Amino acid sequence: MGGVPLRVLNYNIHSLRDDRTALAGLVRDLAPDVLIVQEAPRRFRWRQKCAALAGDFGMVVAAGGLPSLGNLLLVSLRVRVLDTWCLRYPLTPGRHMRGAAFLRGAVRGATFTVSGSHLATDPAERPNQAALWKAALSAAPGPLIAGGDLNEGPGGGAWRTVADGLVDAAGTGPDAPATYPASLPRLRLDALFVTPDVTVEKYEVIDSDQARRASDHLPVIADVLLPSS
Repeated sequence: MGGVPLRVLNYNIHSLRDDRTALAGLVRDLAPDVLIVQEAPRRFRWRQKCAALAGDFGMVVAAGGLPSLGNLLLVSLRVRVLDTWCLRYPLTPGRHMRGAAFLRGAVRGATFTVSGSHLATDPAERPNQAALWKAALSAAPGPLIAGGDLNEGPGGGAWRTVADGLVDAAGTGPDAPATYPASLPRLRLDALFVTPDVTVEKYEVIDSDQARRASDHLPVIADVLLPSS
């Protein structure tokens, strides 16, 4: 099958509250080309902290951090970053500000867009954020890969909003692995979606002792083929 391979990892790293050595080793072993991070550094000295995190992983910062409220996009040196931008959702008083990060990249001549977001835990706040992210995803140039912690499963309205017109990298079956909590996964909160022109060759939720030490979420990884330009 033709196309340009790309490995994408989606990961909520729990604000680095867990075993950072396990986290760094896991990401290095998985060797993604693009890493979509939720709960990355977003406050005091966030630039240095995001750069240090990228260094732990053997990657470089492409987009996000404070401007996207803790969503971070990291890339390997295989990826050329062409453009980046961020989106902030309206603040609900008493709640966390949230947003999304975007990058336009190229690998071996194939261009693509990646975006990551972390939707609200509040079910009243989440649908509007999903709609705003979906509008931004729809306006972004394809091929497109979107990853995030949606804070609800595939049956939820926000999940359905984001997934509309996209392909769930986990497939269409009902038995996709759960991702949260890492210690005893029972909920599928973390997702990767692609536009139909992106071929998903392999999808996996990494469930290991190392992953359970690294964060309260399990990482989601996909090997995809981008259409050749």
